[in-house]
Amino acid sequence: MGIRERPTYAADGMQQSRHPAPTPVNGPFGFVVIDKPAGLTSHACVSRLRRSYGLNRVGHGGTLDPAVTGVLPIALGPATRLLPYLPGDKTYTGVIQLGRCTSSDDLEGELLDQKAWPSLSNSELNSALEAFRGEIEQRPPQISAVHVDGERAHARARRGEAMDLPPRAVTVHLLKLLQWDAAQGQLSIEVHCSAGTYIRSIARDLGASIGCGGCLASLRRIQALGFHAHQAHPLPERDAAPPDPLSPLLALGALPRRDLSKAEQIDWRCGRRIAMEPGAGDAVVVCNADGSMAGIGLRESEALLRPKVVFDAAG
Repeated sequence: MGIRERPTYAADGMQQSRHPAPTPVNGPFGFVVIDKPAGLTSHACVSRLRRSYGLNRVGHGGTLDPAVTGVLPIALGPATRLLPYLPGDKTYTGVIQLGRCTSSDDLEGELLDQKAWPSLSNSELNSALEAFRGEIEQRPPQISAVHVDGERAHARARRGEAMDLPPRAVTVHLLKLLQWDAAQGQLSIEVHCSAGTYIRSIARDLGASIGCGGCLASLRRIQALGFHAHQAHPLPERDAAPPDPLSPLLALGALPRRDLSKAEQIDWRCGRRIAMEPGAGDAVVVCNADGSMAGIGLRESEALLRPKVVFDAAG
């Protein structure tokens, strides 16, 4: 699959000598993984870290709804330019409540209908979940970030508009039943899915297929963009020292890698193409001779790599 190109920006720490030696990117550089608490927007977490690190260039990957907790990778400084190249798949654990239909497909929304759920065995539930595994067509929730005529669907929905959102192709790599509480009508699940998958839609559609309705009761993200829950830190308090950033290489391991010689570092930093052996994948991680990250290259032919993201670029 091709990589969508984004505009590039001048790298921090640019020097003006003809052949400057490679130097580290100035300021904090890398990723911080936040365990987002419930009740805060992803944007609020970014704002907190912007103040904590004293940086203007801070960005996150994969927005979480305020009620959802868990892994929120945040890029610091020039690492924001790497966000398009991180893996898009995400992993969640959640609880689906059967017997309730709401306007937002979760417990936060207005109750639209309520029914008793049938008596189900684990085997019967697993059979019902089978329809939501693999490549499926999924209709986004009314409260979602999908654009409708240039405006987010959630903004229209909160004004009382009802939209006919077309289904979209998504992939559910894993949908595992963890527990079934028949008395409460709640099933706990684990989901590993492609970007753009709505777990609320799975809850809604599962309830519809069973015949009693359903919505999402709770959700936690345990993996996103190649970062995992064990790497996450609590959101730092306003006066607390922020955590040290992680190397971007930790999340880019799935991409092919090209290590530069010291002589090639000069060509790379000046934006010149370098030789690259044929292989799979359009995007390639490029590292300096000391193992630090030099940027991202895009395959231009079977034997050439074109600089796309260059850190410590030469003027």
